[in-house]
Amino acid sequence: MPSIKDVASLAGVAVGTVSRVINNSGAVKPDTRRRVEEAIQELNYFPNEIARNLKMQRSKTVALLLPSIWNPFFSELAYYIEDELDQEGFKLMLCNSGGKPEKELYYLDMLQQNKVAGIVGITYNDIESSVSNHIPIVSIDRHFDKKITCVTSDNYEGGRLALKELIKAGARNPAFIGSVTSVFSETMNRRKGFVDEAKSLGVNYVVYEKPDPIEDEDAYFDEFFNTHHDVDGIFAITDLLAASYIERARKRGIRVPEDVKVIGYDGIQDHPYFHPILSTIRQPVEEMARMTIRLLFKKFEGGKLGKDVYHLPVQFRQGETT
Repeated sequence: MPSIKDVASLAGVAVGTVSRVINNSGAVKPDTRRRVEEAIQELNYFPNEIARNLKMQRSKTVALLLPSIWNPFFSELAYYIEDELDQEGFKLMLCNSGGKPEKELYYLDMLQQNKVAGIVGITYNDIESSVSNHIPIVSIDRHFDKKITCVTSDNYEGGRLALKELIKAGARNPAFIGSVTSVFSETMNRRKGFVDEAKSLGVNYVVYEKPDPIEDEDAYFDEFFNTHHDVDGIFAITDLLAASYIERARKRGIRVPEDVKVIGYDGIQDHPYFHPILSTIRQPVEEMARMTIRLLFKKFEGGKLGKDVYHLPVQFRQGETT
């Protein structure tokens, strides 16, 4: 009687791939599925129903670990991640950590014990020692030493674009405002691109940062306004921080864009209900989300990925603040 190993050998695939075809679970390329089905027919293979039922108990749930569901960028990302999972018959478990490391550690422990199929994570905390390679994980924006695949936008190019667009709009004393995470994140490359481009153009610039998360935005901006009077261009690390700057600048009688040009990063304010509509570096959110899940499915199959970090291109979107 032929075995599942015989089917895998004839089709030229791994045993796990044959199992996914039989159980109709996980992502399998059409050509691969055809070869497996042909091998099953040729060998007249009948799967062991008891073993098959045990296999079917494998989770069809993927966990998404987010710092906040209130941030529109994370919400949009979650929407497309859920949609991509749904197309493959998987469900999403949303874990909102509030950016707290203790909650992230709790969720990671729970998820690994409950054996979800995989995890997609966004974290800016030092939880390296608790992240395991025993369960498929794809990270967004964050690098881990354990060679966990990372999907991110081209933050460095976004910083360069922002500086160039501020100068093009007439800014002569631009500033980068942001926050510094406790561990390296790709988001820090936004500042690096901004600074490198300013240096290459011989432009005077300011970098203003505080530890992440910013606990008191009023104090943060009070200090900035009191110490940097001549800034006429702002590149904020996120759209939300850019919006906070604009609100406080208006209260001080600073006009945007007449007195100060402002550019954010993310691209979340794309509706006319937002006023003024923010000039921003738009991340390809949908593409990031769908690529993240496709890479996770490749990990389910045991396939090798081409690289550790996948950078997706960004673009400048003109609004009313430059």
